[in-house]
Amino acid sequence: MSENLVGRLSAEMFFIDRQDRRSLQMQLTSSIVSTILEARTLPGTRMPSTRQLAEHLGISRLTVTLVYQDLVAQGYLESAPRSGFAVSQKVPHRRIGREDALSFSQPVDWGRWLKQDLTARRRISKPLDWRSYPYPFLYGQADPTLFDHAAWRDCARRALGAREFTDLADERMAVDDPVLVDFICRNTLPRRGIRARPEEVLITLGAQNGIWLAVQLLARKDRVAVMEDPGFPDFAATFQFAQMPIHYVPCTEEGLEPASLPPDTGLVAVTPSHSIPTGATMPIQKRRELLTMADKNDFLIIEDDYEFEMSFLEPPSPALKSLDGGGRVIYIGSFSKALFPGLRIGYVVGPAPFIEQARALRAMMLRHAPGHMQRVTGYFLALGHYDAHIVRLREAFRHRRETLTQALERTPFRIAGAARHGGSSLWIEAPKEVESARFAEMLATRGVLIEHGRPFFANPPNPCPFFRLGYSSIAEEKIEAGVKIMDQMLKS
Repeated sequence: MSENLVGRLSAEMFFIDRQDRRSLQMQLTSSIVSTILEARTLPGTRMPSTRQLAEHLGISRLTVTLVYQDLVAQGYLESAPRSGFAVSQKVPHRRIGREDALSFSQPVDWGRWLKQDLTARRRISKPLDWRSYPYPFLYGQADPTLFDHAAWRDCARRALGAREFTDLADERMAVDDPVLVDFICRNTLPRRGIRARPEEVLITLGAQNGIWLAVQLLARKDRVAVMEDPGFPDFAATFQFAQMPIHYVPCTEEGLEPASLPPDTGLVAVTPSHSIPTGATMPIQKRRELLTMADKNDFLIIEDDYEFEMSFLEPPSPALKSLDGGGRVIYIGSFSKALFPGLRIGYVVGPAPFIEQARALRAMMLRHAPGHMQRVTGYFLALGHYDAHIVRLREAFRHRRETLTQALERTPFRIAGAARHGGSSLWIEAPKEVESARFAEMLATRGVLIEHGRPFFANPPNPCPFFRLGYSSIAEEKIEAGVKIMDQMLKS
């Protein structure tokens, strides 16, 4: 087809965004593919020369050449000697035109169809652009300077090798990656005093996915769900969605008090090693008391054992699951907190009959967690990178906690809760007249991010002076200045 018939695409049709985090090569590739598909460009249409496009975009001619060559390999472009590049005769996945949609007079009443308003639940909110704030005291966010990116890339390269591809590309139904499961059974769980076989472990999309699976399988409308107050708001939301009545037990300095459980308890959600958000640790004798009550009154326990690796002050207590001789504890763990939250790799440990049903329920939703991410994580653990990473985190967090504690001592703020073994956050109480939600809004205007305490309470005090300060995401040298701004804002 001649150029006179099909024409040439103008360089002005393509663009890149200097603020975009993607590479220039990836952006240009996406821009060209979108233009070809959206405009239904005819085969044979000439592309701008590499020099023209490079000059228009202000980028290297080599970058444009590499993009063109990649698109030739993918079948979007074709090249001809001394003729440059043109749209291929066999452009893949050419899109069809849209037909006019039918219109109806009666709109869908979504309020009638949706059984619950999940957007109204108590939840912790964090700005997506939190890295742009100079003083982010946010819990659960990762500091990239502490992560070994080269080691992670090496593990990803190994997992993408040709020998691995067949194993990861096949439909494995509900089966998890054996490399990852083996490490969890042989290394992770024994550190918590837990022994488990592979058939007693299920990989999940983070701890929250594991909590949801457990509650959906175990919920009974005629049995009461029990959780700490203040406590993890996602526990409450998951129980509410399962339509279980909830009984809140005050979280003391020793965590959940077993003697406060009602007689019709059916399911207890607890964070015994490091209570959310106070950091309280349940003593061993109370853990034994809780397990004895579970056996006597026939209820089950969900243990969220997050952040046990962050034990830089003293060794963590054995997991509740390690004391469970009757199989009544469903144990939830995750690698997302220690590595990075976007990983979304967690695990559930429980008796084989429970895990079998949890695997079947998960298969109805998503089959299994992405095989490639499981394998990359498995290699990162098995090759020793994870342990080295934990050593770096412990050292950094120890210094940050010391700096934060010392800075707070010079202010009216009181540390109302802190994990005995370490952790990555402190539970703070401001003077009683302070409303932490409003205080957080005011601090954000000065570049300081905190997490106000309202979402953690079933019925928060009014005003609610409590808030959480995380130190995993803020550099040590920024802590003192951030606390000083908090103090100034309090006095203004």
